[in-house]
Amino acid sequence: MSRVRFLTVCSYAALITTVIAGCSTQPQAQPAGGSAPAPATGTQPAAPAPAAAKPAEPVTLTLLIGSTGTPYPATQAVAAEAEKKLNIKIKFDIKPDGTEGDNLVKTRLATGDMADILYYNSGSLLKALNPEENFVDLTKEPFMANLLDSYKETVSSNGKVFGVPGGSSNVGGILYNKKVYSELGLTVPKSWAEFIANSDKIKAAGKTAVIGSYKTTWTSQLFVLGNQYNIQAQAPNFVADYTANKMKYATTPTALRGFEMTSEVFSKGYMNKDFLATTYDNGLKMLAEGTGVQYPMLTSAIDALAQNYPDKVKDIGVFPTPSDNASINGFTVWMPSSYYINKKSKNVEAAKKFLDFIMSADGQKAYMTKSKANGPYVIKGSKVPDDAFDGIKDMQPYFDNGKTAPALEFVSPVKGPNLESILIEVGTGQKSPADGAADYDKDVKKQAQQLNLPGW
Repeated sequence: MSRVRFLTVCSYAALITTVIAGCSTQPQAQPAGGSAPAPATGTQPAAPAPAAAKPAEPVTLTLLIGSTGTPYPATQAVAAEAEKKLNIKIKFDIKPDGTEGDNLVKTRLATGDMADILYYNSGSLLKALNPEENFVDLTKEPFMANLLDSYKETVSSNGKVFGVPGGSSNVGGILYNKKVYSELGLTVPKSWAEFIANSDKIKAAGKTAVIGSYKTTWTSQLFVLGNQYNIQAQAPNFVADYTANKMKYATTPTALRGFEMTSEVFSKGYMNKDFLATTYDNGLKMLAEGTGVQYPMLTSAIDALAQNYPDKVKDIGVFPTPSDNASINGFTVWMPSSYYINKKSKNVEAAKKFLDFIMSADGQKAYMTKSKANGPYVIKGSKVPDDAFDGIKDMQPYFDNGKTAPALEFVSPVKGPNLESILIEVGTGQKSPADGAADYDKDVKKQAQQLNLPGW
């Protein structure tokens, strides 16, 4: 090889070596903030960042509930919060009201097709569902310590507790339009005779004196059910003797009065002409607008009035179902309906978490956004707020003075399933009060025998 060619090859080799060396010693970029450079990591590529964890799918629970009134939208509000805070989603299943709804619940339980959670009555109607067989025992759950004993008794069977409340207690009485009362110069009646006198004046003024809404069949019962305070005041042993088959509606004058009241408001023409086609919602509309003035009803209706007629609810008051004696005047009290967990549910633990959330401060706050107090609460520490409706405040003196008694269904397991249909017959003149009461006593007998109660 010539000397020139040899030098040329050496020069190219030296140049390539220099370039390679320059690339391998190029300084790293200085990190922001002036800190020292990170140590060299060789030629291995950086490890990829871990993928973000996929959010867990929510547990979906089914809940069977009626759509009348505010429990449904209130439960929806709680469910929305539970989905955010517990990752539990509620799928609602709507049931009809009254006897049709009761029959649906019994069928679902019998066929194993019940939802994970059922919203249903407390008291005797619960006991008719065989709670020990069908619902989860909640007695030992920590959240049960927050419930009043007077409430727990209404959702218990053989010492086991099965439910938690939806909303507050409420009373049965007569809702009335205070504005119309004032216009007609009427005062709250203390006796049945005074109630009749007021009704005559309302009818003479061209308004409906007593609103009937028998299209919603359960509303036919309110004179009989709301009369329970009067029964207790005049026949103190009625609950025990009735439960033991020693006293009857048909043969106890003060108990028969509820059937007679139902008949009398029809025979005197006090009700709206289309009362058989009028629904509960229509009845509330009549009361709010003042075309109907008195409505035998539960005070839970006041909350529904506030939802639908917020500018009219201030005009609505409530007074007790009057007795024949003005000195006997007080309210019959209903405990709230309740949530029960289906014993055959595949999501019992998630359902317990949801019930616990309902009773929590956050759950109650959400519930109250759609359903205000209809009476005292049964969860310890939950108080009727200062902004309660005027109609609810009307109740307070009766509670303060001990002028209340629980509805019969909360102190006796005996309640026949056909009371509402019997009272529609009485309330349309198809059947006399005495015959209606006698028929109900027979209806009750069937139910008591099914429960294997002593004396029946």
